[in-house]
Amino acid sequence: MGARRNEDLDRIAQPDIEMGATVRAKRVRFHGQPETEVRFEGEPAIDSVSGSERENLPETVEPGVTYRDIKVRWRAAAKLDPKQGDDDG
Repeated sequence: MGARRNEDLDRIAQPDIEMGATVRAKRVRFHGQPETEVRFEGEPAIDSVSGSERENLPETVEPGVTYRDIKVRWRAAAKLDPKQGDDDG
């Protein structure tokens, strides 16, 4: 399942794999438009979530603009579907 930025980042409890970070800055400026991508691939099927929660930083930043007192929480998590991994069939 693809994830959206406004998706509940905590909806997957006890994931099989998880990465996350929280960043704070007094000020930040972007010289260009950032490009990001998160993908979960493989077998068995997985349920995944990824995205960010932002304070004082818009979803689409503008190059050259200084943003102040920002906080970004980012999380990517995935849980395997145990029914897809059975080799007993």
